[in-house]
Amino acid sequence: MGTLVSRVQGLCGRAQLRKATIVMIGPDGSGKTTILYRLKHKEALETIPTVSYNVETLDIFQDLSLVIWDVSLGAKGGPLKRHFLETCQGFMLVVDSKDTERFYDARDDLFYAVYMDSQDLPFIVLANKQDLAGACSPSELEHHLKLHDLPSRKWDVCGCSGITGEGVHEALEKMCKMIKESER
Repeated sequence: MGTLVSRVQGLCGRAQLRKATIVMIGPDGSGKTTILYRLKHKEALETIPTVSYNVETLDIFQDLSLVIWDVSLGAKGGPLKRHFLETCQGFMLVVDSKDTERFYDARDDLFYAVYMDSQDLPFIVLANKQDLAGACSPSELEHHLKLHDLPSRKWDVCGCSGITGEGVHEALEKMCKMIKESER
């Protein structure tokens, strides 16, 4: 039976998965690597600060093969960030929603990505560390990052916790949906 289904899907053009690349950006310590490994391994793994980048492939996620880049290039990594963003179908900005002093850094990363992007890439802001007391809500973070000042494009803000996994999978589902809609 499985062979028959595979053949029918092959005839309908579904045998080959579409590939999509997503870049995760954000200030150091915001939880990008923790979220990446949570998505890949479905558990919280101990991480160390990322010096340049990590990459993982999620073989099947909503009929997409996802390549997710966790990019942590610091203040001097602008030219390289541009390269990563030019070759992706969407990006995720990860923000430590408890570290209000770094919201300006996150906003700088976001505005850099948006204004250098000529494709109008869809993006998700991950309000990470929602499991911590005193964390800003996704709507408060939306206000702090001035998302409504951005040019028209598809975006969303999702609360999550890389440690507990809450909201991470749902945010990636939204990202995949936005990527598919932008391909039409």
